[in-house]
Amino acid sequence: MSRSREEQKAPMTLDAGIASGLKRDANGLITAIAQERGTGKVLMVAWMDDMALARTLETREATYYSRSRQEHWVKGATSGHTQHVHSVRLDCDGDTVLLEVDQVGGACHTGDHSCFDAYVLLAPEN
Repeated sequence: MSRSREEQKAPMTLDAGIASGLKRDANGLITAIAQERGTGKVLMVAWMDDMALARTLETREATYYSRSRQEHWVKGATSGHTQHVHSVRLDCDGDTVLLEVDQVGGACHTGDHSCFDAYVLLAPEN
């Protein structure tokens, strides 16, 4: 179902039932983990506020909140490295969401496929 132009201009609001289950930090944010659909690989960790989560749930485009820029951003809006969201799960504590995504291009701002590709602090045992 597509939204009308008037609805697209209005900020998206999070369903009250979902909002009541969230445990936000002092800045009103929750942790968001993007996991690659199919492989289960963790791609990145970011932050969401209620509006970012509402937009993600409604559009299936991963939307996050930048703590440094203090603004929302849609993954891939400028880089083309998009995340199509297949599912969103809330953890048992209510402070983290897990997004199962199809990643196009690199998920990391460095261009790497995953933000966890650069440094291995403890390699797997053989």
